[in-house]
Amino acid sequence: MSETKEKESSFEENLETLEAIVKKLENGEVPLDDAIKEFTKAMKLAKICDKKLKTAEEAITKLVNQDGDIIDFKLEEEK
Repeated sequence: MSETKEKESSFEENLETLEAIVKKLENGEVPLDDAIKEFTKAMKLAKICDKKLKTAEEAITKLVNQDGDIIDFKLEEEK
């Protein structure tokens, strides 16, 4: 899968691929050269997923007030 294809994939598809790579690497049966390639691919996927999550979080934390202005939404933490 090329980096372009990974970027076009949905968050869920990228996460599923990332989880599969982690399971394969945790198995310990992967030759070192293949493990390095898989690890590199996993790191790229993790970066793509992180970016999508941050973008989604930014979109969710914005509210439009009655004047049409966009404001930050801040959830007060319970003590």
